[in-house]
Amino acid sequence: MTCGLQSAAVIGYCQRWDTSPDGPITCSRRVNPLPLFSESSAQPGRRMESLPEAVLIQILASIPAVELVLVCRLVCCQWKNLVDGAALWILKCQQEGFTGAEPEEEAENWQTFYFLSKRKRNLIKNPCGEEDLEHWGEVENGGDGWKIEDLPGDFGKEFPSDGVHKYFVTSYEWCRKSQVIDLRAEGYWEELLDTTQPKIVVKDWYAGRSDAGCLYQLHVKLLSEHEDVLAEYQSDTVAIPQDNAADWSELSHTFSDYGPGARFVRFEHGGQDTLFWKGWYGVRMTNSSVMVEP
Repeated sequence: MTCGLQSAAVIGYCQRWDTSPDGPITCSRRVNPLPLFSESSAQPGRRMESLPEAVLIQILASIPAVELVLVCRLVCCQWKNLVDGAALWILKCQQEGFTGAEPEEEAENWQTFYFLSKRKRNLIKNPCGEEDLEHWGEVENGGDGWKIEDLPGDFGKEFPSDGVHKYFVTSYEWCRKSQVIDLRAEGYWEELLDTTQPKIVVKDWYAGRSDAGCLYQLHVKLLSEHEDVLAEYQSDTVAIPQDNAADWSELSHTFSDYGPGARFVRFEHGGQDTLFWKGWYGVRMTNSSVMVEP
C-alpha cells in the first residue's frame, strides 16, 4: 500500500485518544479502519508521498501530538522519520508559543520538549490559600495555628505580580504544612522520569510583617515509589528581623540529574514569629509552585 493510501486508511480510523495534559497518553477506543478510498480508485495526484517534505511537515503539524505519535508514525517509513525528527516538533513548538521563530535553546529531543512544555503547570494545589487549607496535609498548627489573610495584610505589601490575592500566615510557635505530588498521576510516565529526568523546579514566596520578626524554612524531597529519598533540598532557616521592609522574596531550587525512580515530590514549608506575640505575626507564604520543565 502506498503512503497516500495508508494515510487515508489511518484517517478513516474512528479513535478517541486521551490528550488531556492531566493524564498519560492512552487510547480509549478504536474500531476497524475504514479507508476513504480504495487502491483501485486512487489518483496519483492524491498521494501524500508526492508532496515536498516541507509541505508534509506543515500538514502533520496541524494534527494533535498524541495522534502523531500513536497513529501517524505507523503509516509509513517517511511519516515515521518525520515524526521522529526534530523539524516537525520545532514547528509545533513555534505554533504553540513554546519557542520563538528562531529557537534560542537547543533541545536534546524536541518531541520530549514539546510534551513537557504542553504539560507544564503548577502541580501544587491551592498555592495561595483560596481554598483555606484544602489539599495541604501533615499540618502543624503551633501557637494559634495557620490563618489565611487577604493581601496586603496589616503592615504588609502587595504581591509583586497580579493574580495573587491571599497568603498563609504563621503564629508564635512553629507552623508547618506539606503536600505530596504523585508525578505519574499528573501525567509524567516512568520512562520519561527515569531516562530524560526533566528538571523539577520548586519555588516559594515569603514575607514578614514590617512590625514583627519571623523565621521561614522550605524543605522538598524527591521520593521513590517506596518513599525512599532520592534527592533533597532544605533551605537555611531564614530570619527576618523586626522593622523589616515587608518585601516579598522568592526562594527557588531546581532538581536535575536526580537518577531513576523519582515518583513523588514532597513539598513542606513553615515558620513562626520571633516575638512570641499571640495571634498571627509570623512569616507569610503564598504562590508556592512545583513544575516539571523541559
